[in-house]
Amino acid sequence: MSLLWFLVVGIVAGWLAGKLVKGGGFGLIGDLVVGVIGAFVGGFLFSSLGVSAGGGLIGSIIVATIGAVVLLFVVRLIKRA
Repeated sequence: MSLLWFLVVGIVAGWLAGKLVKGGGFGLIGDLVVGVIGAFVGGFLFSSLGVSAGGGLIGSIIVATIGAVVLLFVVRLIKRA
């Protein structure tokens, strides 16, 4: 069941990040990939800064979304260069 929640958090975070960064949609698989990688990026950033978003599903979605937004921002900076 935890894999299912991990995938749901990834999809939601990727979708939210796509909306926040004003990019084109990535589709279900693209949103999942961006959200999952963003979860790792967000987890690393939050732990490096010593910040906690709380536990549970909402906290996980917040961390993953922030990580996905950072990931998309960096990818778009690299694409422009």
